[in-house]
Amino acid sequence: MAKVESSMARVILEPHAQFDLTAHSRASSIRSLALATLPHARRHRAAVLYVGTHSGTLFSLSVDTDDGDGAPNDAVLRKLSFLRSVSVSDAAVECISVIEECGKVLLLSDGALFLVDSELSNRASKLSFSKGVSLVTRRRFRNGESEGVGLGLGSGLGSGLGLFQKLRLNSVKEGEMQSEGGCVFALVVGKRLIIAELVLGNRNGKSERDDGGGGSLVVLKEIQCVDGVVSAMVWLNDSIVVGTVNGYRLISCVTGQSSVIFSLPDVSRPPRLKLLHKEWRVLLLVDNVGVIVDAHGQPVGGSLVFRNGLDSVGEIGSYVVVVSDGKIELYHKRYGGCVQVLPFGGEGVGRCVVASEEDRDGKLVVVATATKVVCYQKLPSVEQIKDLLRKKNYKGAISLVEELELEGEMSKDLLSFVHAQVGFLLLFDLHFKEAVDHFLLSDTMQPSEVFPFIMRDPNRWSLLVPRNRYWGLHPPPAPLEDVIDDGLMTIQRASFLRKAGVETMVDNDLFLNPANRADLLKSAIKNISRYLEACREKDLAESVREGVDTLLMYLYRALNCVEDMERLASSTNWCVVEELEQMLEESGHLRTLAFLCASKGMSSKAVLIWRILARNYSSGLWKDPALENSTQDSRESLISGRAIAAAEASKILEESSDQELILEHLGWIADVSQVLAVKVLTSEKREIHLSPDEVVTTIDPQKVEILQRYLQWLIEDQDCNDTQLHTLYALSLAKSAIEVIEYENISENLNGENMETRSLAALKNSIFDIPVRERLQIFLQSSDLYDPEEVLYLIEGSELWLEKAILYRRLGQETLVLQILALKLEDSEAAEQYCAEIGRADAYMQLLEMYLDPQDGKDPMFTAAVRLLHNHGESLDPLQVLEKLSPDMPLQLASDTLLRMFRARVHHHRQGQIVHNLSRAVDIDARLSRLEERSRHVQIDDESLCDSCDARLGTKLFAMYPDDTVVCYKCYRRQGESVSVSGRNFKEDILFKPGCLVSR
Repeated sequence: MAKVESSMARVILEPHAQFDLTAHSRASSIRSLALATLPHARRHRAAVLYVGTHSGTLFSLSVDTDDGDGAPNDAVLRKLSFLRSVSVSDAAVECISVIEECGKVLLLSDGALFLVDSELSNRASKLSFSKGVSLVTRRRFRNGESEGVGLGLGSGLGSGLGLFQKLRLNSVKEGEMQSEGGCVFALVVGKRLIIAELVLGNRNGKSERDDGGGGSLVVLKEIQCVDGVVSAMVWLNDSIVVGTVNGYRLISCVTGQSSVIFSLPDVSRPPRLKLLHKEWRVLLLVDNVGVIVDAHGQPVGGSLVFRNGLDSVGEIGSYVVVVSDGKIELYHKRYGGCVQVLPFGGEGVGRCVVASEEDRDGKLVVVATATKVVCYQKLPSVEQIKDLLRKKNYKGAISLVEELELEGEMSKDLLSFVHAQVGFLLLFDLHFKEAVDHFLLSDTMQPSEVFPFIMRDPNRWSLLVPRNRYWGLHPPPAPLEDVIDDGLMTIQRASFLRKAGVETMVDNDLFLNPANRADLLKSAIKNISRYLEACREKDLAESVREGVDTLLMYLYRALNCVEDMERLASSTNWCVVEELEQMLEESGHLRTLAFLCASKGMSSKAVLIWRILARNYSSGLWKDPALENSTQDSRESLISGRAIAAAEASKILEESSDQELILEHLGWIADVSQVLAVKVLTSEKREIHLSPDEVVTTIDPQKVEILQRYLQWLIEDQDCNDTQLHTLYALSLAKSAIEVIEYENISENLNGENMETRSLAALKNSIFDIPVRERLQIFLQSSDLYDPEEVLYLIEGSELWLEKAILYRRLGQETLVLQILALKLEDSEAAEQYCAEIGRADAYMQLLEMYLDPQDGKDPMFTAAVRLLHNHGESLDPLQVLEKLSPDMPLQLASDTLLRMFRARVHHHRQGQIVHNLSRAVDIDARLSRLEERSRHVQIDDESLCDSCDARLGTKLFAMYPDDTVVCYKCYRRQGESVSVSGRNFKEDILFKPGCLVSR
């Protein structure tokens, strides 16, 4: 392979074969070249090279592209062999135009045009045309469109189709035969630009127009040329670009008008033009600068700056081929950079000529010196990439890949393949970050391909690894430690070789700045982890997912990334616990193992690990790596670690319906946090609730608040109606309340500071915000399902007087309730309210007796008695009140109250008499006239009294007899409806009608 002199070190062309014309006696120096791909009877299509010499001879050489079975193969170029030669004239062959579709070759020599068949099987025929032709070019169409069988008859000729058709018809005399296979050329004759059609075959047999059966030129149009000698010309669609010593102009072959593209400097080399078939544009050369223009003469893109002057210009793919001074230079059309330099003839070889295929995807270039022809083939893109990768030119390879992708010359799968190949090469060259970057750009690379770099074979996932060696440019996969060791050894070996003067392919960055093994291993693990993290987002098979997550955990462990390990373990993952269990246990990452077991539904094992951690925390045998760098002191870290272990275990148990598991671990969780224990017992997340009886039996008797909170949840939140649980809850609260009272009694002997400290500590450690006595009182009043006698038996000897009152009231012991409220608690308001609830007047009298005679050696409660008389004196019998009053009671305390009570009594009595008299004085006749009425209207107000007991009616239910007497409901029930207060029996002595109840 030829030496590459480009800084990019890219191989695009490689020599294929060469041919020396000096081996033929008639050979002379080469003047012109033309390369064409022609139909072949046996080989389908064959590449043929036409060589025109200074002596006027035309040679044809074959470029063998056959793979032996008749099918063309661009990758196999075997030899350049001589075919035939034909003598054209005594002067040099200046220009060769191959007409591939009709198998003809048009030649320009000594100002005349000659025609010969492509096989060179007949002599060259001189066309009858004006002499002095200096340039000839053929009309070209984009994308290989056919020119048709003559101007005006083909399709796709553009805007000048109508005019060309007329020109052609006018130029052919009536009766002349039109042969097929014609094409249109532009010729420069002196200062004229002639557009002519080549018509093949004999028209009329006349000698003056006979060309020996070859063909003839029919002039279609003449255009007056611009000033200056035309030395270059290209015909593109309906425009002709010409170059003169003055500059470049664009001439319309339809209208004949011309316009300046740009002018040349006064001192410059002759103009040169090259049609770029791939982009369908024209390259205009000004000295060593190339400007690309479109079919309208408008510049497109940037300019190409060539290194030196040039002799000839060709094209191959995306590159411009320039030859001069025995060297070939390739420039990228888009970027303008020189990508390859090839020497082929040495310095001082003289003028060089280049020819390339006119196919936009051509793969051959031929370069000729005076006597030698050298053929080059375009290296396939894959081979170019391989060559760059072998030379460790990764940037050049990636640049080429991006270039090919942009130009649409590389499929998506091949692009992914190349990214993967580059990634593996970079990985073995210890560039781990860049390697993973390329892995991530590959859509076809499988995550399992990196498994062998993490875990040695054989392992669970060995069969998942594809046995793909790619292009064989890198060694087989090996663990990262081995890759790094081998890489470092290669660098060390290269150091010795370079000292000995031997060039090596080791990366200069690593050679000049070698990294230590630990840093390289850390970088490798971090970047492979990054790749596996990205793979987790892909849709992978289950077995591959297991390998990705499990090996990712291995990598996290290697870097001791505790947070990453726990995040992966606690999230939805595909880790295989059996592969990781031993490693995590031996390395002390029990938290990660616990998270992992929990995520896999292994609740029993996960909770057991948290229990072990909590125990090790308390014993100081284990420290959480996450807390090792914490600023907390050892005691705070201990408490925090145990709390975290209990909290994580409780999360698992809250969702578990395994009652045996829950009750097994409830105890140690309760030792750490009673709140967490309660959350476990009262969780709504589990599908099946726990058995209350089993839970109550399991709860530690010392953890009273846990039991109380659990029972409270059952009763209040779950609407439990079990009388045993209600009674158990009441008894538990009562016991706690008794203990609180006893504790308070003991604390009375302590000073205030200690007492306050203990109270705050008790409040802080309690899981309830409401004191136990208040909770007990609320429950005793709200529930109807507990056994009051059993609770009362428990608190009988305690100081829980209010609770006893609630229980006695539940049992209907009114006297005992009043005694507790009035005498024990001395709560007059509560006692009076209870009397109101009883609803009997004797209740107030009973309460008054208790106030006046408390017994048990207590002094009378005169103030409470006066309060009772003041609030409810009108409900009491004054005579009974006077009888009950103690002689020791100070008169001044009760005088005002008694006086007001008597006055109210007299007022009520008089008011009742007035109402009674008025009702009896009603006109008897009016009453008889309304006898048929079924009801009467009697005015009863707040001061109305019962005619039987003189009690104020107020808003109570009362009854009215036919004789207009009004009694309260109690007296009515006692008296009956037949006999009124006056003693009259209405069944025997009917007055008007039976009495009726009247509700006010």
